[in-house]
Amino acid sequence: MYALLLGIVFVLLKILAIGPVASWAWWWVLSPFALAFFWWMWADASGYTKRKEMEKTEQRRQARIDKHNKALGIEPRRPR
Repeated sequence: MYALLLGIVFVLLKILAIGPVASWAWWWVLSPFALAFFWWMWADASGYTKRKEMEKTEQRRQARIDKHNKALGIEPRRPR
């Protein structure tokens, strides 16, 4: 995500001819997009994206269970 944002900033700076980016070659300016592409390919192929999604879902689920238990007056369970 950061590489994508960096690429967008570099392209805008290159087009508007602002700062040192204006004198860079286009392949330097566009290289963050290639980096973002390879990062997403690796993240999807390795299961990193799915693992992070499952962790977030599990945290939301546990928070919901703890909230309901607290409303019932039951102490939340702590992992061992």
